[in-house]
Amino acid sequence: MSEEERIKLEPSWKDRIGDYLQRPEMRTLSEFLRNEKRQGKVIYPPGPEIFNAFAHTPFESVRVVILGQDPYHGPDQAHGLCFSVRPGVPTPPSLINIFKEIQRDLNIPPPDHGCLTPWADRGVLLLNAVLTVERGLAASHQGKGWEGFTDAAIDALNREREGIVFMLWGSYAQRKGQLIDTRRHAVLKSVHPSPLSAHRGFVGCGHFSAANHYLEKTEQQTIDWSLPSRIQLAAF
Repeated sequence: MSEEERIKLEPSWKDRIGDYLQRPEMRTLSEFLRNEKRQGKVIYPPGPEIFNAFAHTPFESVRVVILGQDPYHGPDQAHGLCFSVRPGVPTPPSLINIFKEIQRDLNIPPPDHGCLTPWADRGVLLLNAVLTVERGLAASHQGKGWEGFTDAAIDALNREREGIVFMLWGSYAQRKGQLIDTRRHAVLKSVHPSPLSAHRGFVGCGHFSAANHYLEKTEQQTIDWSLPSRIQLAAF
């Protein structure tokens, strides 16, 4: 990983997983990304936003973790937070289902955009297992090295923190759940919110109220799952 990318890792995370970026497999990943760019391939999200999840949610601020698979691969969508898109970009189907469940569960109406940055700033780590993707090719950077790095992030939270709520949607995220000590943290599992599976249990899962009940029970601040309007979002 280049010096520029290493510096962009938020300090509290850098203290815990910054050394991982110097491992041989991460150097191999860095070279892979450079080669892809040299070949004219477009990589999402842009370099400065690869570590956005960590930048918006420092280590000690994490109260909830939502695990995604890899970034959106369409133009202007991915900005480093799983399930989130930039303001003005159409809300993807999986995120529409997330908003539907929040409305059913907490009676919070869906916003007029799909940008989840306010959640990240409130303590929700929106972490993809793989942090980059090639334009138009879903899962194109799986198996290139990111998984070990994001495992290290989850492992650090598991070991050093207590009382975090992990939302694991779908089999891919649930495999990551093997790293989590369920005696010290809450693990909420469901099918993925994708239109292909959401009707099999995501809608009706109640994860958002369950997360807040757990946080309240453990004397932590609950999460405000509402989102400002697109106009108000400009202030963030």
